[in-house]
Amino acid sequence: MREIKAPHRWRGSCARPLAFLAGSIEMGGAPPWQRDVVRALRREPGTILNPRRDDWDSSWEQRADNPQFREQVEWELDGMCRADVVLMWFAPGTKSPITLLELGLSSANRGLIVGCPDGFWRSGNVHIVCERMGVPMVKTTSDLVSLAKAMMPAHARSSRK
Repeated sequence: MREIKAPHRWRGSCARPLAFLAGSIEMGGAPPWQRDVVRALRREPGTILNPRRDDWDSSWEQRADNPQFREQVEWELDGMCRADVVLMWFAPGTKSPITLLELGLSSANRGLIVGCPDGFWRSGNVHIVCERMGVPMVKTTSDLVSLAKAMMPAHARSSRK
């Protein structure tokens, strides 16, 4: 899979299936799980949208009228909405409030896969939401990758119709 990181343009130039990496970043406090997922999927067809940008500046005010912040949030929302598969990871040791918000926004998405180990502080909440909404949930990034590999071909076929 070809990786495209925020804030680079991607619409109209992506091979399908399109996978979006939602999940813990925690202003750089979360482990770089996205890197591991990208490596594990590198031989698969398609495109990965990775919101973990190389040039993030923690001094940016997280306000709607801040152009850099707005660009990031809109890039992520566009990617999640257009993705065939959304891989969502809740890293232990993080609070991940935005990922929890994204879970709520994406829980009806048939292409959502959630990874949430027991060590995540709200794993019970995540488990119940996934169970109620019929979202597959795993506890390791390797299981997240395996399930994504299984789901992506079907989603790529259905997105061409």
